[in-house]
Amino acid sequence: MNTAHLLADAPTTVNLTIIWTAVPLVFFAACAAIVWAYAWLQARRADAVAMAQYRKLAEDAVANQQELRAELSKLTEKVATVEKLMRDVG
Repeated sequence: MNTAHLLADAPTTVNLTIIWTAVPLVFFAACAAIVWAYAWLQARRADAVAMAQYRKLAEDAVANQQELRAELSKLTEKVATVEKLMRDVG
């Protein structure tokens, strides 16, 4: 009877061993996936912030370039006026 009792307990012991091994593995795998996803999300947020700053910098550069072109055209007109005046005098 002792042998039959040991044989009957063998599958239960194996099943419990599998369960006691699988449950923590699944738990730690889920924790690792959560940590990885959080880190990935934070990296994407940082990229989005950097991209927004770059976009604002590009818009400012375009605005400054338009202002410089306007000033350059005014200066070109003044130079042309001075050149005309110098031709008339000289």
